[in-house]
Order: sequence, then C-alpha cells, then structure tokens
Amino acid sequence: MRAASLVLALLACAGSSWAQPASSPAAQSRRVAFSGSMGERAVLVIDGQLRTLSPGAVERGVRFIGLQAGEAQVEVDGRRTLLRLGAGPLALAEAKGGGGSQIVLPAGLGGHFTTSGSINGRPVEFIVDTGATAVSMSQADADRIGLAYRTGRRGLTQTANGAIPVNFVTLNSVRIGDVEVYNIEAAVVPAPMSHVLLGNSFLTRFQMKRENDTLTLEKRP
Repeated sequence: MRAASLVLALLACAGSSWAQPASSPAAQSRRVAFSGSMGERAVLVIDGQLRTLSPGAVERGVRFIGLQAGEAQVEVDGRRTLLRLGAGPLALAEAKGGGGSQIVLPAGLGGHFTTSGSINGRPVEFIVDTGATAVSMSQADADRIGLAYRTGRRGLTQTANGAIPVNFVTLNSVRIGDVEVYNIEAAVVPAPMSHVLLGNSFLTRFQMKRENDTLTLEKRP
C-alpha cells in the first residue's frame, strides 16, 4: 500500500503540469493520459487532474471502458479511443465530427511529441517526425488496422542501415482528437516500429509552431 501511494503521489505531481490553458481553442476538449492501472481500474490524468476510474465510471465527460493489452479504452461523446500507457496526453473533443482545426501536443519523455489517434478509424499511436517524408508505419501496424498495403506502389527508402523496401499507400483519413484530414500518403515498412511516424505528408497540412515544450498544429485553410 505504501508503494502504491508513492506511485500515485508521483503521478499527481507529474500530471499537474498538463493543465490546458483556458485561452486555448481546444478548451472544449478533455486532455487525457493513461498513467497506470490498479487491477481493473485505470489511473488517468484528465485536464491535469489525477483520477482512478473503474470500468464504466465517468469523470469530466470521459468514460473509462476498460483495459486491454496495456492500453486504456475511453469514450468521449460516443467516440472510443485507446490510450497507451505513458504516452502524452491526448485532446479528446466532446463535439462530434472531425471538424477541429488545432492540435496541441506537450513534449513527452526525451522531448518527443507522441499522441493517440486513428488511421481509417482504427486506433494507433503517433510520434511526430519532421524528418519523415510520409506517415510511416510497420507492417504489423498496417495489418492490425486492416490496411491493404501489399497492393500499393513499391519503392525503396533510405535508413541508417541502408535501403529497405516499402509499400506506398493513400490513407483515407488520419485523425487526432477532433482534427481529421483525408487522403494522406503513407509508407509501410517491414521493420518493427514502436509508433506510427507522423511525417510530412500529414504535417504539411498544418502550420507548425513550437513554444517551449508545446507543439501546436494549426490546420491550413
């Protein structure tokens, strides 16, 4: 019990810096991160506040559905999202539809910008990579989300270990929070990857601004 209390205290301190500025256009969203579990309960940080929820419980408009394979499934306004343990907080919009225009990402461990999102409506974990020409993912992720990449255009891409074969495809949609964009070029590679790389085929649809440890993507008209 003492160890569990210490963990929760540390998580509370870490989560206090995640509060969303009231002036942000994303103020109608909830910023949610998955920070740990206690049996069937999930430890979530919602708008900077630590909450421990049982399956079916609702806090600040966020319903915790359950745990699966190290991820927490939550629901906001009828839309379900998977949150990966330790990933950066995700802005989950309460408004329906994908008509949002701004994504705000805080830096995580190592200064990387990671977030949960979806490709063609299937949940994935992204990491921003301005050095990647296109959204890039492993074959394992592509298989998991049902992407028919094997019929896509074939090519080669250069890595630190030399050229590797890739399949190029067009994604119907990429969504983060309430922001959704369509017809995004992507590359599927055979190598394992911990995240889907959010490359320039997605990023060029936005104006990017970084201030300290916060990256803001503003959708271009």
